[in-house]
Amino acid sequence: MAGQAPNMLAPPTDDELLHAQADLWRHSLYFVTSMAFQCAVKLGIPTAIHRAGGTASLPDLVAALSLPPAKLPFLRRLMRLLVHSGVFAAADDTTGSAGTYRLTPLSWLLVEGEGAAPVVDGHPCQVPVVLAGTSRHFVEAAMGLAEWFRKDVPAAAPPSPFEEVHGAVLFDESMSSLHPEVDTVFNQALAAYDHSGFATVLRECSEVFQGVQSLTDCRGGDGAAAKAIVEAFPHIKCTVLDFPRVIGNKRGDGVVNYVAGDMFRAIPPAQAVMLKLVLHHWSDEDCVKILTQCKKAIPARKDGGKVIIIDIVIGAPSGPLLEAQLLMDVGMMVATKGRQRDENDWRDLFKKAGFNDYKIVKKLGARAVFEVYP
Repeated sequence: MAGQAPNMLAPPTDDELLHAQADLWRHSLYFVTSMAFQCAVKLGIPTAIHRAGGTASLPDLVAALSLPPAKLPFLRRLMRLLVHSGVFAAADDTTGSAGTYRLTPLSWLLVEGEGAAPVVDGHPCQVPVVLAGTSRHFVEAAMGLAEWFRKDVPAAAPPSPFEEVHGAVLFDESMSSLHPEVDTVFNQALAAYDHSGFATVLRECSEVFQGVQSLTDCRGGDGAAAKAIVEAFPHIKCTVLDFPRVIGNKRGDGVVNYVAGDMFRAIPPAQAVMLKLVLHHWSDEDCVKILTQCKKAIPARKDGGKVIIIDIVIGAPSGPLLEAQLLMDVGMMVATKGRQRDENDWRDLFKKAGFNDYKIVKKLGARAVFEVYP
């Protein structure tokens, strides 16, 4: 037609389209890597390699795991994929085809020790995190994303896909009533996730706790973090605040005091309040309410008042760390009403809650340690 603007879109080349086809397969089948990862955890492959002294051949694994010998060729294919994805390393070549394997830092986190003792000091076994993230309930919720996006919900904080698919709120009493076994799996994952790396925070960010006389750990669960703080800094008087169903019959033991309550209503007064991996579970509006209560619970900055926040800060350089942060953000969208945040998002929350200043003390992996001042 006369006067029509020429089409400026240049189609991809054949070579680009062939590579794009490979990318399409990769994205469509990423779940296979997750299921292979889950399979390795359920079979106990990381623990078997650890018990074998750090390296194990395919025949060693077949014997240790009591697998039918005929499954050895299939196990080789599974391990080849997991070597490529960094779960294991090949001890004898770079591809994982020859059949001798060793642990990587990732698979060290999946070694199950005797009892509850972590194999790596300060980093509890992360098997529950894998089992929850690859569970049928989580995957089914993610499969409902397209329908969830199409649904017109006027509320500012619509039910999560998880809630819509399963009729229960994750980490809530509704979940324990409807699916008690699944609730247990997710709560074990939450505990493992929350406790992982906290010893590193105490070592690398000790200045955050020096000079603090009293601290309230909001949503502190079983008190493991509070006990670790008191062990490292005996002068700090620690209180754990959590919902009554979490606190249960726990009582103060002379080291840590336990309070059953609701952080949306009131927080036990202390010089510092700690929110460790808490706020990403909540919407911005709820975070402002929680932070407002934190501000009420602490003294002025000149008297040492501050809120200590440990959470993900989106913004790592492009690569696996940024991808993990973005995946965690979409994961929170699938499972909760919360989100992961970049530094600007965090700054806005602090301002809305009435805080005057903050600083990022240190970034540790995908997470950061904040001090927020009234």
